[in-house]
Amino acid sequence: MSDTLTYKLLRTHLVSGDLAPGSDIVVSPDQILIEDATGTMTAMQFEMLGVDRIDVPLAVMYVDHNVLQIDDKNMQDHHYLRTFCERYGLHYSPAGHGISHYIHLERFVRPGHLLLGADSHTSMAGAVGMFALGAGGLEVAVAMAGYGFEFPCPRVIGVELTGRLRDAVEPKDVVLELLRRYDVRGGRGSVFEFFGPGVSTLTTSGRATIANMIVETGATTAVFPSDEETAAWLTTQGRPQEFVPLAADPDAEYDENITIDLASVVPLIAIPHSPGNVIPVAELPDTPVVQVCVGSSVNSAYEDLATVAAALKGKAVHPRVQLTVTPGSRQILKIVIESGVYQDLMESGARMLEPICGPCVGIGQAPLQGRPSLRTFNRNFPGRSGTAEDTVFLCSPSTAAASALAGRIVDPSGRPPLQLLPPSAADVAMHDIHITDVLPDAERRAVEVFTGPNLVPPPLAGPLPDQLETRILVTVGDDISTGDMAPDGAVAMSVWSNIAECAKYMFARIDPDFPTRALDWGGGVIVAGENYGQGSSREHAALAPVHLGVRVIAARSYARIHRRNLIAVGVVPLLRVDDRDFEQGTSIGFADLHSALREEQTTVIAHVGPERDVVIFGLDLTAGERKVLLDGGLLAQIRSGGRHPVRPAAPNHDGRAFDESSVAVTT
Repeated sequence: MSDTLTYKLLRTHLVSGDLAPGSDIVVSPDQILIEDATGTMTAMQFEMLGVDRIDVPLAVMYVDHNVLQIDDKNMQDHHYLRTFCERYGLHYSPAGHGISHYIHLERFVRPGHLLLGADSHTSMAGAVGMFALGAGGLEVAVAMAGYGFEFPCPRVIGVELTGRLRDAVEPKDVVLELLRRYDVRGGRGSVFEFFGPGVSTLTTSGRATIANMIVETGATTAVFPSDEETAAWLTTQGRPQEFVPLAADPDAEYDENITIDLASVVPLIAIPHSPGNVIPVAELPDTPVVQVCVGSSVNSAYEDLATVAAALKGKAVHPRVQLTVTPGSRQILKIVIESGVYQDLMESGARMLEPICGPCVGIGQAPLQGRPSLRTFNRNFPGRSGTAEDTVFLCSPSTAAASALAGRIVDPSGRPPLQLLPPSAADVAMHDIHITDVLPDAERRAVEVFTGPNLVPPPLAGPLPDQLETRILVTVGDDISTGDMAPDGAVAMSVWSNIAECAKYMFARIDPDFPTRALDWGGGVIVAGENYGQGSSREHAALAPVHLGVRVIAARSYARIHRRNLIAVGVVPLLRVDDRDFEQGTSIGFADLHSALREEQTTVIAHVGPERDVVIFGLDLTAGERKVLLDGGLLAQIRSGGRHPVRPAAPNHDGRAFDESSVAVTT
């Protein structure tokens, strides 16, 4: 049978289920990626499972988000995560070592492997022939404990690449072209699989840019073949023995086929406030900028920074513009220093930042209100920059460099070709003395995990009530991001290890009174529009509502990861199927929620308002998702024995009892 590369990768990791789009499948990951912002909740929920150590071949914890340390909360988290890793068998990458996705690409990716990460941009590893996808922290903790990862099997969109990119056009423009076609919802339930002669013209870091940002279409992930370029990348990284050639069968059939002629792609830009608002840079009205930021978990590679440096060499950044440049890792920092790129950037007037997430998640470099900020980042959701009234545009490094010089957003087309010298293997070599090794079992079991006052176990929802009488807490619009529910920025993110504190910021930009109202009313229902929960995998956006008493959300549609996070923590994601408007404070009651879930009904009836109007909501859930909700959430399901490990239990499982008294239960 002819196979896509996506299904080849899934089939070799399949534990149960059929590879049919939309059906439940369980896969066994080879690798786990966790970063600190989502990592504390992931780790605390892993500890709740009562296992002695991880049960996957490789897991790495990266500290790259909360590193500003304006008080001791960040360091509490870091100390907890380090001791957690030592105790349970994970590698640990400390603050300042680099952004998780770049380090993982350098040190741990392997063609043919399956990577699950507690970060939505885990998809970046798809650049080297891996199946790599993001998920919420609880689902990652469960997979890390050996229970596998369950999710609906995706459909596969085949993207044939032909031709070659012209000068001043970059892989960032390719993924922006896909966003121009699909917007932020069109890729839901899909994997974008790349093939064709144009693939070989893209570098590994270029492919990584596309794979990282593909999730902004709503997609599950992206997959590139493992080819000669992959072999060259692994050789440069000192791991040639890990190369395996991988590709789709020549006659593979896709659920959808599209073609992109790389030679026809032009410099593109995403205008505020969505990665899907894409137009050609040449069509943008005259737009002066006050800030240009290069680098995040995309476009922080050597070739990205070298592209900017080559364009700026011997010139000065416009005096009205602040330019910042972030390398993706210490390896990249080492290369740009030794190659002279760092010197060229500094002499042009750029501010060089350390290799962390930083301004991409609103930690530092917050722009002026209402003044355009041009960034090579992957998201420009409202307020993500750290400024509530921000005006953020997304572009390629070439567009960023040309605009930093001009003081306004300009199309970089027509410039002389830039000559970039690729680094040699000798330049790249860097010993990872800062990434910890896994301790021997005797030493590992002797480690005492540090817990400070900033680390509070998450709330448990408790059993789902069969009948629910409550009120509409808030009505919000389309494309509400998880950043609106668990905001970015140094202050709000510093309390992500304490859901009660984190919940105080829920909907702060949209409805500052929401948390107080929810607590005063004893919970209620959130009503939303399309694509509710787009963006980050942060499950805090699902746990905060649990703390505030929310057990049901009604939206027109949901982003993939947030929908799964809601189900995992015991919140029912209903679908609005008519045009009725809902007002804050309106009474709403549900009867027979259990029956609707248990009997696989596709609708549920609610009675709304003083007249008890009948309103029908959709209930589009797989069999596995219904069972999780009936069991009171994923953690409760596993604790009760409702799911079994995908492999025999490790012999060192000590069966420690779980202390229910350490966790708040919200009813």
